[in-house]
Amino acid sequence: MRIAGQKLTGKLAAIYVTVILITIIMLLPFAWMLSASLKLSSEVFVFPIEWIPSNPQWQNYVDIWTKIPLALFIYNTSKLTIIVTLMQLFTSSFAAYAFAKLDFPYKNALFLGYIATIAMPWQVYMVPQFLLMREFGLNNTHLALICLQAFTAFGVFLMRQFYMSIPTELCEAARIDGMNEYQIWAKIMLPLSKPALSTLTIFTFVTTWNDFLGPMIYLTKTELKTIQIGLRMFISQYSAEYGLIMAASVVALIPVLIVFLSLQRFFVEGVASSGLKG
Repeated sequence: MRIAGQKLTGKLAAIYVTVILITIIMLLPFAWMLSASLKLSSEVFVFPIEWIPSNPQWQNYVDIWTKIPLALFIYNTSKLTIIVTLMQLFTSSFAAYAFAKLDFPYKNALFLGYIATIAMPWQVYMVPQFLLMREFGLNNTHLALICLQAFTAFGVFLMRQFYMSIPTELCEAARIDGMNEYQIWAKIMLPLSKPALSTLTIFTFVTTWNDFLGPMIYLTKTELKTIQIGLRMFISQYSAEYGLIMAASVVALIPVLIVFLSLQRFFVEGVASSGLKG
């Protein structure tokens, strides 16, 4: 048997089977979530699982907009995610260009120190951050989350690795032609770094959209909450409306899927060219 001109050996068949099994395992939680979103709360955890509900509750997708201000939460989440993503793209690419193509004192030491912050869990410094934001009077504002997430060591590392693969001679030729460093960054480096920028966009968008702990700490007003915090409003003191939670989770997943599918053709190229291995 041949697949795309390649003979299907026992080893290759085992690889295909393994990949298919892993894919099925990864997709099972999403299939269960979609199935549960069409059930009553009392039916969600019934075993054996009824993957295709005999009496689908499409009303769940109507009730989620009236039980809680879901549209407002989606707006808040979209606002934060878009601003944070754009800020990280700007700051990461800007700093990465300096670390990759400019020479200045202690460049390597500064880069190593900045990247080392990735190894420090956020839980270690979240209290000092909270106290700092409180002193600035930014508690209960979206600006607090934007300020804290506008810079990322991971983004700088990702973009720097990509910029290192671009020949330095290209920058030198641009300098000879009279371009300054800002023009080189904006007119040469950014257009060439679409794969890396797309990869960073996906990582940042997904992380910010799904952020739970940050909004929970800094946002207490209902009109400021994000969708991840809003999902908790389906849980009361004595019960939880699991069908509505799953329906809202499906709705919350749609923007992430749209962004990933829109940029996925650049994703693999960006990861490969940046030297990241997962």
